Amino acid sequence: MFVTRLISGIVLVAIALLAFIFGGEILLGISVFISIAGYLELCRAVGVKEKDKKINALEIVGIIGILAYYAVLYFFPAVEEGNAAMSMGNVLYAVIPVIGVFMLSMLLYVVRFPKYRSEQIMANVFNFLYAPVMLSFIYLTREQEAGKYIVWLILISSWGCDTCAYVVGMLIGKKKIFPVLSPKKSLEGCIGGVVGAGLIAALYAIFVVENVFPDKRVTIVITVICMVGAVMSQVGDLAASAIKRNHEIKDYGKLIPGHGGIMDRFDSVIVTAPMIYFLTVLFL
Repeated sequence: MFVTRLISGIVLVAIALLAFIFGGEILLGISVFISIAGYLELCRAVGVKEKDKKINALEIVGIIGILAYYAVLYFFPAVEEGNAAMSMGNVLYAVIPVIGVFMLSMLLYVVRFPKYRSEQIMANVFNFLYAPVMLSFIYLTREQEAGKYIVWLILISSWGCDTCAYVVGMLIGKKKIFPVLSPKKSLEGCIGGVVGAGLIAALYAIFVVENVFPDKRVTIVITVICMVGAVMSQVGDLAASAIKRNHEIKDYGKLIPGHGGIMDRFDSVIVTAPMIYFLTVLFL
């Protein structure tokens, strides 16, 4: 099990490195794939997916919506002429697929009544926002003017925080912070994760980012941004765990051997990515 988990982890990191370094269509394609996979895992977890069928009409609506959403991001980029701020017109274009998923889900609810329950309709829209839309901020962050440097803050705040929290919790963790939701998480581990992410971010800023942003305050800004992102990454991790407990499942899927599904590995990244995007747009 350990060897399988280790090999899967190495492959996952290699793919992330490839996507983040090259960006563009490579990152776009990977983002679309993990968005669809994560969306389908959520559909299975919360009951949008019918047990006796491989895929249903609601899921098809979601997949079409994902493809349309990423097409909008690609053909109507949020970053124009070196400006990291979103173009308002392009933001409105990106909203169209989101509204489309909602309206088509409602249409299916009406014309196929009583095949689908209201809970399935609401869950379908939630799943679309939770996985594809939130994950898309990885791509949006990389597409910023200095995105090839900034995008790494997402991994520092999420996977970096996870690693530091695990090590600190294992070494000195005593006080259980969420005994019902996550019995293994400790207050010391949570704090260690945030502080650890901040330290990694500070080192990254000193040796890499300061070469791009000559303002010396950038190290402080990057450190604070990553610490905020680390807090939110733990919220994302716990929220994903809460959904699994609500629906009595161990893992979201089996796509990543030894790790579970996309949602099991990207649960913290999902919440961290939009946080890093907006904080860097506002303060860098």
